[in-house]
Amino acid sequence: MFQHILLPVDDSSASRKAARKAIAFAKEIGARITGYHALPSGSHRVYGDGYRFPTSGSARKELGDARTHFIDGTARAARDAGVRFDALVDHATTPEDGIVAAARKKSCDVIFIGTNGRRGLALLALGSVTSKVLTRSSVPVLVYR
Repeated sequence: MFQHILLPVDDSSASRKAARKAIAFAKEIGARITGYHALPSGSHRVYGDGYRFPTSGSARKELGDARTHFIDGTARAARDAGVRFDALVDHATTPEDGIVAAARKKSCDVIFIGTNGRRGLALLALGSVTSKVLTRSSVPVLVYR
């Protein structure tokens, strides 16, 4: 089955719920997890929905702050559950581009991602990182709602 899970994490409740389930899933199947958070790059400084304005300061400080804010809690939960956990915080043009690239870069065989389950006009107006990952990923995507 799956051996290496990419777990995108942000500040949304969907991401937090997915993280808990991904850790339980990884423990059950004996997989490891790479937690991933995308920081905005270039002219795309705001993503929305779970992503934040970048902090002022150096790029190194921004990466460290994001790791502390978004990754460390999930890493602790995984390690407490006995699941091997690595982290990657990187700049990306869009979250979905970063997620797909991270899965490729880290040789993950599945992406475990949460969704807010938007429908209709909300989905049309706001888009969905999850739906874009589904269409762009070359590895399976497990969606938790």
